[in-house]
Amino acid sequence: MVQKASAKLTEMMNQAIAGELQAIVQYMWHHIMVKGLSSSSLMEVFEEISEEEMKHAEKIAERLFYFDVNPTTKPNPIAVGGDSTQMLKADVKAEEEAITLYKDIIKQAASEGDDTTRHLFEEILAEEERHHDTFTTLLGQ
Repeated sequence: MVQKASAKLTEMMNQAIAGELQAIVQYMWHHIMVKGLSSSSLMEVFEEISEEEMKHAEKIAERLFYFDVNPTTKPNPIAVGGDSTQMLKADVKAEEEAITLYKDIIKQAASEGDDTTRHLFEEILAEEERHHDTFTTLLGQ
């Protein structure tokens, strides 16, 4: 028997995909646009994290598809440009938004008895917290 998720949970999951799509594009453009003394190391960080965000979007989309819900294709607003500090600050903000949303999704999934979705978002949350740590460390925070 296929488990059903509430409309609230699937909407939250689509919000998560919109954030992941934002991060994919934002971090990839930062990878391309970053300049300056630290740019070569930052380029690698931005590219690697962008690819990890793509995997997150795919996993969330697969879970939504299991619930017979179409995943969104529209990203949240994308912040591009500026110097490396501005890029990193925008990326920290994106990670903080994801962390807050994913904690809410975990609570919602738990309240619905959906251990699979809860576990999926716990795994992704750990990676988002690592991304946040990477970006804040690079900012010297």
